[in-house]
Parts: sequence; C-alpha cells; structure tokens
Amino acid sequence: QVQLVESGGGLVQAGGSLRLSCAASGLPFSSYSMGWFRQYPGKEREFVAAISQYGGTTYLETVKGRFTISRDDAKNAMYLQIDTLITDDTAVYYCAAARRYSRYLRNYDYWGQGTEVTVSS
Repeated sequence: QVQLVESGGGLVQAGGSLRLSCAASGLPFSSYSMGWFRQYPGKEREFVAAISQYGGTTYLETVKGRFTISRDDAKNAMYLQIDTLITDDTAVYYCAAARRYSRYLRNYDYWGQGTEVTVSS
C-alpha cells in the first residue's frame, strides 16, 4: 500500500521560511518522479514544483527563486523549502508521485493528504 505523508506545515509570518516534508512508503521511491501541488480554498489544485528520478527540477514560474524542491532517495523523502513566505503562499500543500516527470496533475498516481500552510501578514 502506497502512502505519502506530508508534514511541516503551520502558521508562519510573512518573510519567514518553512520546510515541507513528504515521507513515502510502499513504492520504489527512487523510480518515481515527485511533485508538490497546492490548493487554495475553492480553487483547483495547482502545480508548484516537481523533481525527476534523476534530480531534474521544474517550478511554477511565480515561485522560482523562493521554493526549492529536493529529494533524498535513501530516506524515501522529498522536501519543499519555502523562503520569504508571502500571504499568497497560504494553501494546502500536497505531495504526489508519478511514474513520469510531469507538471500535470493528471499524470500523478499517488497523493498525500496535504499539509496546511498559513502565512500571516
């Protein structure tokens, strides 16, 4: 049974930093591309960042320079470092796993339950 479990969300002030983590189990982690998505209330889930099996990365244009995605295959974990938080970063963040490197939600096979990030001004 595949499980993806996010952690690290919380309430932070604008300008601060957060590191989100995604712990994976039940799948050959190193063979999967991984992604982060976020969802605002009442909105569709949107792509934020992805990292391939080989370490290649891609980001939503508006988060480049503030978000950094990484993975540790030895720990079956993926991370999202968010720096210089802004109120628009307030959302539920989801990690996901895909057999192929993709920015598209439909290509992801497994999803976590999400972790909430709230940024106060």
